[in-house]
Amino acid sequence: MHDIRAIRDDPAAFDAAWAARGLSPQTGAILALDAKLREAQTALQAAQADRNEASRAIGKAKAAKDEAAATTHMAEVEKLKFVIAMQTGRETRLSAELRDLLAALPNLPAADAPPGADERDNVEVRRWGEPASIAAPKDHVELGGALMDFEAAARISGSRFVALKGELARLQRAIGQFMLDMQTVEHGYTEVAPPLLVRGEAMFGTGQLPKFAEDLFQTTDGRWLIPTAEVSLANLVREQVLDEAELPLRVTALTPCFRSEAGASGKDTRGMIRQHQFDKVELVSITTPEQSIDEHERMTTCAEAVLKRLELPYRVVSLCTGDLGFTARKTYDLEVWLPSQATYREISSCSNCGDFQARRMDARCKRAGEKGTRFIHTLNGSGLAVGRTLVAVMENYQDEKGRIAIPQALHPYMRGVTHIGGAD
Repeated sequence: MHDIRAIRDDPAAFDAAWAARGLSPQTGAILALDAKLREAQTALQAAQADRNEASRAIGKAKAAKDEAAATTHMAEVEKLKFVIAMQTGRETRLSAELRDLLAALPNLPAADAPPGADERDNVEVRRWGEPASIAAPKDHVELGGALMDFEAAARISGSRFVALKGELARLQRAIGQFMLDMQTVEHGYTEVAPPLLVRGEAMFGTGQLPKFAEDLFQTTDGRWLIPTAEVSLANLVREQVLDEAELPLRVTALTPCFRSEAGASGKDTRGMIRQHQFDKVELVSITTPEQSIDEHERMTTCAEAVLKRLELPYRVVSLCTGDLGFTARKTYDLEVWLPSQATYREISSCSNCGDFQARRMDARCKRAGEKGTRFIHTLNGSGLAVGRTLVAVMENYQDEKGRIAIPQALHPYMRGVTHIGGAD
């Protein structure tokens, strides 16, 4: 959400920032609508002032026993009631139109976000680990075999679901628990078990609504299934005023996530890369404006630490302005190496949203002893997507016989199981 006062002060800066994201100029329409709204507000205030003056005149006329004057002023009040009702309706309509227009526009890129049109212009920041040399690597679907049952899941739920069985189901659970333990015990995030069903206001607050409604699942009572725990975690502070001394606030959750993938037809239809339901460990930080840049770097390293501990080769990419998500000012993607595709694939996005979500949630902070408040900054990241991490472990730890070794870091969670599948 954007501050209309800031747009009035410097419309050229907003248009330039949106142009970097590939949008045409927006401020002309915004300011024209804003002018109409302010005109309606002025007319309403004038009509209300005239009504109040006429009402006082009625009292004075009655006190003077001047019934003719009283009748005239009463007629004037009746006319003004109609004007007030009309201008109130106009103000309400224009205010909603302006709010909807501003709510549909993405965040402004950070000054150091790389310029570019799409993912081809993203900038690699660093790499870690060397991809193993695997002759004729199998993909995770081949490696999973009978333990990865897509057919049964399709009979139950349709396409883009899977039923994991036996040791593969245990491995997925182990990965999620390992990630959660690492983020809470080692990195200081507070674990939360949040709601999976949320109200529309919560989805609006983190930017999923109204723009991405078709990518979400809605229940019959109007609530929404979360596409990421970011929604629940960030909204923990909605409509709150936080003490700046308590920030940054860091929370995490391991939850199922639900996405309709309406805009992803034909993409990654094989296997577990893109599904309607998947587990993810989400990281959310609430900070002061001064803390958010450093917190973004910290959050990214917390996500990277998981890949390092699992010894999975990866790279960090800074998204260009044309590839940023709707709410993000700056984003680092972590991409893990997948041998079957001989390429790096996204496994985490860590984003600094500035005060964009806070304005939508009306979440603020204040210093002790000061009266004024200001909007917090919010950050979110995957630490990590569990299903894609499972895929990466399976493919990077396979041998020539199709047997999957369990990474050392997961041994305590696997109760003695060190390998899955393949020939002995």
